[in-house]
Amino acid sequence: MQKVEMKESVDESKFQRVVFDRGSGKSFQKEVNRKVNDYFRKNNIPTTANTHMVIKSAIIIAGWAGTYGLILFSGWEPWILLSLALLHGFFMAMLGLNVGHDAIHGSYSKIPWVNKMLGLSFNLVGANDYVWSISHNIVHHSYTNIPDHDEDLNQPSFLRIEPTQKLRKIHRFQHVYAYFLYGLATIMWVFVKDYKKFFQRKLGGHYRKTFPRKEIFRLFFYKILYYFLFLALPMVLIDLPWYSILGGFFLAHFVGGFIMAVIFMLAHIVEETSYPLPTVDGKVNLTWADLQMYTTCNFAVDNKLVNNLFGGLNFQIEHHLFPKVCHIHYPAIHNMVRETAREHGLPYLEHPTFFGAVSSHTRALRKFGKVA
Repeated sequence: MQKVEMKESVDESKFQRVVFDRGSGKSFQKEVNRKVNDYFRKNNIPTTANTHMVIKSAIIIAGWAGTYGLILFSGWEPWILLSLALLHGFFMAMLGLNVGHDAIHGSYSKIPWVNKMLGLSFNLVGANDYVWSISHNIVHHSYTNIPDHDEDLNQPSFLRIEPTQKLRKIHRFQHVYAYFLYGLATIMWVFVKDYKKFFQRKLGGHYRKTFPRKEIFRLFFYKILYYFLFLALPMVLIDLPWYSILGGFFLAHFVGGFIMAVIFMLAHIVEETSYPLPTVDGKVNLTWADLQMYTTCNFAVDNKLVNNLFGGLNFQIEHHLFPKVCHIHYPAIHNMVRETAREHGLPYLEHPTFFGAVSSHTRALRKFGKVA
């Protein structure tokens, strides 16, 4: 595959790489891997999608495509179209959280082209699957909650979600305005973040020398396709003023962006999670698996509605330890992960309810917004 060199003022020789502790032969990671692998092997259960997962995916895809089709061709009253736009935003989030996320991790199917095809759903909600695969799969999962290395911690300056970020006066109100900003998350993907991140050499703790020409083409091809399908085509086919079309587009993304951003925030930016700092030579005095236990938090694991709606990401600990396991299996391996962590003297962070996690996240925002 051809690659292209990009000029950028980042000195690779000054790029600090993180080194994790190797751990002992009786490490938590070794033990929990053995237990989970034995569970799937002894019960003859594939780690990929099952019938329930396929049915759920079909319903979500039908809801996403159906609301889009009705908006374009139904000719219904504006208030009905607005309601459909809000519903479309909901299905947009469900598509990303339940289908695209697993597919890009390679956990949906054992067949690579199936994962690749379903991963394209990220592009059809305005994001870029290649950028996500690096910033999320590689960077976030490798350097969870490590400042300057976990790309998810790199937020706009008016949002402070980790202790090393410069404190500003405006941050004292962030626990109020942050939730509005979360609604802008996917809008930023569509128009700003993907372009910016694609051509950055340094993405958190990951450094790239080259950029595949194929992915540059795909970036612009799918962005143009998305703008055509969700902006240009509605303006041609829907008998409403252009500003009404833009309003519906924005509201759909506000709903989708809000859901997706909040779900990811509840997993890592809560009162109980830690933000480990590497030493000057880049060492973190934790194994990679142990790091996940200090920086990741579950929520509402007994709530079946939450489990089904949010792609199992309320089982965030299980997801980080086993990203190649489809989220539909997380409830089954949850107890063995928790028990193993406690056997090894590691924390197992969790909130019993969804709103309990929201409250903890709000308190964390307030804490990070206060003058020390």
